[in-house]
Amino acid sequence: MTQLSTPAATRAQRPAITDDAFDRLIRLTWRKGLLAIIAGLAVSFVLFGYTTVYWRNADMDFMVIYNALVMNDGKPQHFFDHTAYLTILTVKSWFAFLHGLGLLDAWALPAIPPASDTAAFDAAMTHAVRAGRVLAFLIATGCVVIFAGLIRLIVRDWRVAMLAVLAFALSGGIAVHSRILRSELVAACPVIFALMILMAAGRRASRWRPLAMALAAALCVLGLENKVQAILLIALLPLVILPFGSMRSASVAFWQNSRQSWLLAIAAGLLACAAGWAAWPLAVTGFDRQLLDAAGFHPLLLGRFGIYQLALIGFIVVAMVAYATLWRISVAETLAAICAVAAGAAITLLLLNLAYDTNNVIAVFNPLEKMLTFADPSTADAAHGSGLGAVVLLLQGLGSVLARYTFVLHSSARPTVFLTWLVIPGIVYAFHRGERRAAVQALVLMCAAIAIDTLGVRRGLKTEYFIFTDPLIILAGAVLLERMRDLRFHKWTYPIALVLIVLHIGVGQSEPIKYAFKRTGPQSACDWNVYYMPLLPLPWCPPMTRS
Repeated sequence: MTQLSTPAATRAQRPAITDDAFDRLIRLTWRKGLLAIIAGLAVSFVLFGYTTVYWRNADMDFMVIYNALVMNDGKPQHFFDHTAYLTILTVKSWFAFLHGLGLLDAWALPAIPPASDTAAFDAAMTHAVRAGRVLAFLIATGCVVIFAGLIRLIVRDWRVAMLAVLAFALSGGIAVHSRILRSELVAACPVIFALMILMAAGRRASRWRPLAMALAAALCVLGLENKVQAILLIALLPLVILPFGSMRSASVAFWQNSRQSWLLAIAAGLLACAAGWAAWPLAVTGFDRQLLDAAGFHPLLLGRFGIYQLALIGFIVVAMVAYATLWRISVAETLAAICAVAAGAAITLLLLNLAYDTNNVIAVFNPLEKMLTFADPSTADAAHGSGLGAVVLLLQGLGSVLARYTFVLHSSARPTVFLTWLVIPGIVYAFHRGERRAAVQALVLMCAAIAIDTLGVRRGLKTEYFIFTDPLIILAGAVLLERMRDLRFHKWTYPIALVLIVLHIGVGQSEPIKYAFKRTGPQSACDWNVYYMPLLPLPWCPPMTRS
């Protein structure tokens, strides 16, 4: 009788399937759920993006589109502030592609009517801006799809992955960048994808893991080439990735210092040398003192350029060796991975030759100096002065970030702040339950997000910058939820999750809706149009501001 009653008693203790919050929240399959998310993004884009008046988001829509029009006219790039290099090249090619199909007449600067013909100018710019917004939506949607594919490699439960994709797709960063031509999305997402590739590759050893490292390095440089602020996220990756290993991280048999593994490591070293030799002229230009002085760059450390760049390279190598020691990676695989990272980074630098300009080169090789050219006086003085001033600014920035994370003390159009309300207690709870690895992983992700946001406060931590840190917060939540899946049976899980999803949608869409119904006119563009668009006068700006 005891043997017969034990299974029944066990079944009685198991929660019913309807008690699973995941089943109640996610009613669609993985593929249908992903399609539903993309469809929702498309509806939001059409209603509160595509049809919005063309000058509503002039900063930076106009700047990017102007440079695409200029370059399609055979002239060099004019805008180098971010540098927005890849964004401008992509829009340039997109306009040429649409023009080739007969879908866009306003594809080059001569095709834009003069400002004196206001109606024709408005029609041409409307077509150009809408074409650019379609490209922004396609890029943002592509980022969501790539994020979805990579998160499936990181978490086992597809429902946890679906919740992470939903949070990412409805985040403030995607809401902004899916309808505006800015440089942050193409800068942040490649680096985030590099992190996710490293997380997945680190957990499961394979013969091809050094190739994953090369791809991650290439993505990091890709992001840096589009916006120099990506250097902040790149610099933190070596620390963030350290806890993301497992018992299966140890090198496979092929890499256990065999003859074949050493031959492959040597081949990787030769490839890295060849790639470095090809990229060397770019490095020479990047540290040319005359070009740097002409651009107004000032050395950040010890009166010399290149110091922190070499320190960062050394830090990456040390972190890779530390990771190899911690998770039992063989010497041969470690050396092959280091060479693969060098090769991937050097090869991607060659993209600067697609539309070569020294302004892009010196910015990519000196990202912090470039950032400081736009810093306010107090930040610039702190960076070049004593350490005490920098510490004070950092503490002020940290306090501002923590206030923003509460939402109550400092509201913002950032729905992921509500996720932090669960992630931070979740880290404490995971430690208490003995899930120390998951807790540490989530903690380093959150610390990275807080650190980057702290520095971003000096530029106002605008909604456009959320794309750099929102994915880190979302990944932290996914890591915790993956390790504590039994929480889905708690009675409060479903209502809390439902409230979070509603808040996520409402707050995330507030900024696009606000811009769609904004009443202000386009006159603010007159403050900068002469500097950023010298060959494209605007009809509503006074003649004295035109070139």
